[in-house]
Amino acid sequence: MATASPSAAGDARTRRETYHEADVVVVGAGVFGCAIAYALANQGRSVLLLERWMKEPDRIVGELLQPGGLAALKKLGLGHCVDGIDAVPCRGYNVIYRGEPSLIPYPPVDDSGDVPFKWSGSGKDGKRPEGRSFHHGRFIAQLRRACLAHENITVVETEVLNTVRGEYADRVLGVESRTTVGGEAGEKKRDYFFGHLTIIADGYLSRFRKQLLGSDPVVKSKFYALELIDCALPQEHFGHVIIGDASPVLLYQIGARETRALFDVPQGIPEAAPAAGGVRGYIKNVAIPALPASVRASAERALGDGKIPRSMPNSWLPPSKQTFNGVVLLGDAFNMRHPLTGGGMTVAFNDALLLAELIHPSRVRNLEDARAMRAAVDAFYWRRKALTSIINVLAQALYTLFAADDRQLRALQLGCFEYFRRGMTDGPCALLGGILQQPSVLAYHFFSVAFVAIWLNSCAVMGSGPLGLLKLPLAIVDAGLILWKASCVFLPLLWREGFR
Repeated sequence: MATASPSAAGDARTRRETYHEADVVVVGAGVFGCAIAYALANQGRSVLLLERWMKEPDRIVGELLQPGGLAALKKLGLGHCVDGIDAVPCRGYNVIYRGEPSLIPYPPVDDSGDVPFKWSGSGKDGKRPEGRSFHHGRFIAQLRRACLAHENITVVETEVLNTVRGEYADRVLGVESRTTVGGEAGEKKRDYFFGHLTIIADGYLSRFRKQLLGSDPVVKSKFYALELIDCALPQEHFGHVIIGDASPVLLYQIGARETRALFDVPQGIPEAAPAAGGVRGYIKNVAIPALPASVRASAERALGDGKIPRSMPNSWLPPSKQTFNGVVLLGDAFNMRHPLTGGGMTVAFNDALLLAELIHPSRVRNLEDARAMRAAVDAFYWRRKALTSIINVLAQALYTLFAADDRQLRALQLGCFEYFRRGMTDGPCALLGGILQQPSVLAYHFFSVAFVAIWLNSCAVMGSGPLGLLKLPLAIVDAGLILWKASCVFLPLLWREGFR
């Protein structure tokens, strides 16, 4: 951690508090905003961290931190933020396909952090990394407390409205905001904050995304949430993915007594239409019956309050290249994927680590150096893909398979479960957990699943009787259709991640 002399640190604090000037202005004290503010402050940068509302947030996603994200959190110096919040260890996933479970633990890693059985099978020996699950608001409160305690960060509760641009050059110099003076019912005054670099991380509902990126997220479903109390999960310390006639359901502990249930509800499905009882009718009549028996009573009690459960859109927003002119848009404002695999915070913390490395004072001494900053932002876009392309593609591809709505996708869904059931788990779970950063391993396992699906489908079509060979042409046609569907799922996602 870089430290300035006491007098220099005091001068920087005075400039932040009195004149609202700093090296870096960070908009949004969420997961990414806190992480990047803390990382840059540790390098000796003076940071202004702006947040509209410092009250502990209450969200239904951002509650599961994969092992790769936990490792990045510790590298940022924020590992203590998972302590003292009733966080629960997470050791992998339990995929339950039409009532049949398949346990997928995080794989053992060797001394170098590599996964020995990433291409095939599953290892038995070695240290297995863990993730953490928790109440989102408690975790964010811990991150904010860490930032509030840092001598190089000043946190201001203010609502950011616009960027401030130079009069003679198209460069963002800071932001314009609205600050409430004199308590919650006080007067709202215009305010301005200036920095050599402005980082905007204002979340999934970003007001700056259209302005800076010109793109909007794609939303095809929502997660509706219940909090189950004293629920007996089939496998302790594992996240559960329920696949059946309903769209996928996630179950994972967020505290000693609390379990989060997330019900995916695609847009426009007839089972959730008003005539069928709406979302509550879908959850009650379709989703809860698909849950493990030990969970149903808790889910019914949680649904019994008569309210429509809280929801969050499941958004897909591929990353876009940014032209640096003093401002960078990051976090969920920049890149989102379906939360099915719980990879969002892992992406955020690794992005914060990478960006902090690329603009470290030893590389970019002056953040006003436009050429150096453009090079750093461009390098950030490409270097982050080793991890984020895996997590993004895996999230979207698995959701497509788990929410299968046609014959070929259902064949791939069955192939995926059979692949796991046969013990081919170390590579896929290492990718999902942010432990492994090799896109080639993702491609290998995805198409291996496709060929298992083709084999299972061919066996089902041809049967075991003497006339089975007569159905071989139909099996071959089906094989082509399944492989084509797999390619249509995987390759466009990979293209968007790699070249957009």
